[in-house]
Amino acid sequence: MIKNKFTGEEVVFSCEVFPPKRNDDIYGIFKTLDEIKVIQPDFISVTYGAGGGNRKNTVAIAAYIQNICEVPALAHMTAVGMDDEKLALLLSDLKLKGVNKVLALRGDKPKTMTEEEFNQREYKYASDFIPKIREVGEFEIAAACYPEKHPESQSVEDDIIHLKEKTDKGVGFLITQMFFDNSKFFSFLEMAEKHGITTPVHAGIMPITSANQLGTSVTLSGSSVPAELSNMIAKYGASPEDMKKAGVEYAVNQIEGLLKEGIHGIHLYSMNKSDVTIDIYNAIV
Repeated sequence: MIKNKFTGEEVVFSCEVFPPKRNDDIYGIFKTLDEIKVIQPDFISVTYGAGGGNRKNTVAIAAYIQNICEVPALAHMTAVGMDDEKLALLLSDLKLKGVNKVLALRGDKPKTMTEEEFNQREYKYASDFIPKIREVGEFEIAAACYPEKHPESQSVEDDIIHLKEKTDKGVGFLITQMFFDNSKFFSFLEMAEKHGITTPVHAGIMPITSANQLGTSVTLSGSSVPAELSNMIAKYGASPEDMKKAGVEYAVNQIEGLLKEGIHGIHLYSMNKSDVTIDIYNAIV
């Protein structure tokens, strides 16, 4: 854990990586992890492809994090494309590798999946297979939450009602989708508390270090873009080096704003950029 420079309290610091699209690029992510492990984050999460297309890579990377980097690994798993047999196999693989933390997600519909297949999937939501994971035992279960509501939800309140149902099924902690305006996060925490959600929440921060990075990320997450961030991209977007510096500075300022308010968990969406992860870590400790 890092020590909050403003309050003196301990803060969980973690980050996320994702498997490469090509199997033969997996050694590149191992190199990235070797660089990140130097700062000894509290855990490193590894994503899981929609429909389970890269399950083996997810397990292999989680095992590398856990056993070679000697950092706790958090393996993502998605409800989409999952069934009882696949879930049992995945949990067995992870347990064999010594990985005992999982992040349960619904997941997005794969391009190869028809609407009919998507609508008839065995597990519709993460909350449907969290009890199955608990039955196996030995796993600490995390789940996702959306400070600005899930893009498919009717309202923030409706989203939080479903989140309460999910946390009641045995979630140890929550990781938020990315957000760029801390006031949205604090409003979410207030509403969650009013609905009886006491599960610890880790703030998900994505450094925007290139101009074209924002579009896809925001489309998928439903996150709003504050004027300050838009102006930053307009000013520095044409210069990769300046944009990177400005993006790191924005993320650092955002994290420090959270730390000043006593937030106890920071989760960095690293985009597999070890240098950015390390620069941000060094700036906040």
